[in-house]
Amino acid sequence: MTDPAAKPPRKQKANAYPWYSPRIWHGMRFRPWMRLLARHRFAFHPLRVTMALIVTIFTLFNSVFYRLQLAIWGKKLKETVPHTPMVFILGHWRSGTTFLHELMSLDEAYTSPTTMQCFGPCEFLLMEDFVTRWFSWLMPSTRPMDNMTVGWAKPQEDEFALVALGVPSPYYRMAFPDHEPDGTEYLDMDGIDPAEQAKWRECLDFFIRMVTLKRDKPIILKSPTHTGRIGFLAEMYPDAKFIHISRNPMEVFASTERLWQTMDEVQSFQHPKNPKYRQYIFECFDRMYGGYFRDADKLSSDRLIETRYEDVVADPVGELAKIYAQLGLGDFEQVRPQMEEATAESRKFVRNQHQMEEELASEIYRRWKPYFDRYGYAADGTLAEEAPKAE
Repeated sequence: MTDPAAKPPRKQKANAYPWYSPRIWHGMRFRPWMRLLARHRFAFHPLRVTMALIVTIFTLFNSVFYRLQLAIWGKKLKETVPHTPMVFILGHWRSGTTFLHELMSLDEAYTSPTTMQCFGPCEFLLMEDFVTRWFSWLMPSTRPMDNMTVGWAKPQEDEFALVALGVPSPYYRMAFPDHEPDGTEYLDMDGIDPAEQAKWRECLDFFIRMVTLKRDKPIILKSPTHTGRIGFLAEMYPDAKFIHISRNPMEVFASTERLWQTMDEVQSFQHPKNPKYRQYIFECFDRMYGGYFRDADKLSSDRLIETRYEDVVADPVGELAKIYAQLGLGDFEQVRPQMEEATAESRKFVRNQHQMEEELASEIYRRWKPYFDRYGYAADGTLAEEAPKAE
């Protein structure tokens, strides 16, 4: 019997993503960019050399703007204190974190990092309004891996800002996917030197302070990479609240496979020959949920709530009301009209469909069984009649 993790994914065509549109590397500073390239011995594919040169030019500008931002706002940033309650949305890639993030970002009492802030943390205090107004044409209309709309002002994943600011991240893998994955240890923060952990803390806190200085509201952050860091983040921010969203594991796996394939087409400086996506998905899950299952139950019910994508889609306003009530996020009735209007529009969203080989489905169930059991999914990934309690 062959190993399902070793099988290559079915080839799928990514949504069009213009060559001039921003990649996550465009926001980096020069020194972290050079360190990343040096670790991978500048192993560009010939057809991606031009892209690498363009990124290098951007990193030089980013380094200058970063210093200028610090010169102008450095003192204010040190004095800025993030508002409470800070909210972290957690969950595996493709489990509905973006959908939930965009709904919650409608609440004017909170703010969320925008695409401009996450892709350009080195300059957004200087240039966000200008770029958002005059350079909307740089952004494609939808994300490359699915049909969700994008834009400079849309809420975005803060992990991209951490990449740009120079701390290691699992997303480094996308630059050179034919090499051994970079940064997977940062999915659960285990085995990392305390000094490196301190740098990561400082970087995340610095970005949060920048967003707070710009918006002056409590922040809602979303990143799948934070899932296994829940204990780490709960210690950093004792008043923080956490929302975990799960989804049919079969759908999650298939959609994540497509995600990495599509992101490599857009972000990579190679043309991957043997990226081993399925093996990588299993390895990431082990780290993410090893950390999450270890630390999640240490948090009280007023700090952590778990929901399911299927429940959010079936009754989004009802699920959001439960989240607000359990975590104490404010008066939900004040935002109910906006939520109802937004969720009426979301019903028109077309979701990708996936097929699953029987052998792979069996392997997913075997390896992810604690996830199936905790969130009430049957062996085929559908919802069980009654969700069993976590042991």
